[in-house]
Amino acid sequence: MKIKQVLFGIIVLCQILLFSSCAPTGDSNSYKNTLMNFAAVQSVAVLPFHNLTSDDDAAERVRDTFMGMLLATEAMYVLPPGEVERGIERASLRDPAKPTIEKIKSLGQILQVDAVITGVLREYGQVRSGQTQANLISVSVRMMEVETGNVVWSGDSTKGGISVADRLLGGGGAPMNQVTKDAINDLLDQLFQ
Repeated sequence: MKIKQVLFGIIVLCQILLFSSCAPTGDSNSYKNTLMNFAAVQSVAVLPFHNLTSDDDAAERVRDTFMGMLLATEAMYVLPPGEVERGIERASLRDPAKPTIEKIKSLGQILQVDAVITGVLREYGQVRSGQTQANLISVSVRMMEVETGNVVWSGDSTKGGISVADRLLGGGGAPMNQVTKDAINDLLDQLFQ
């Protein structure tokens, strides 16, 4: 009788592991304006991300990684951070994470870009459940066309966290830089699909 219970337990564990490995590791929602010609977007300015985490430098690290990965797609030119900062000062933009439509239009004229991207870093760092811990990131971005100031694309991604396999087998999850790259790849897939 005990052998049947052990075998049954092993079968259930294997099924849990199999199904948990098929499950997505993050939720993603995306909006894309179907009337927008994204091929016309030749240059963008990525504004400083709004940081809702306790890590003061996290938003800047994620923004820097996002800018580098977006530039690596060669789909559009990404203005360097220094030029963006000068444009923010010239446009008298008090809160670059939450620009108004008028400020987006003004910034677009000053920087000579086709679109402006803003972002919000919601979570960044380690999460813990019992003895298990893993890295987690949750980030949202949106792109506004500078002629109208309207949002033409938005996406969000949450990656990492503690999986069922981590809880059962004691895994520690992926490193923070890999979790960050996974989330940004997810965002770029949403933008270019």
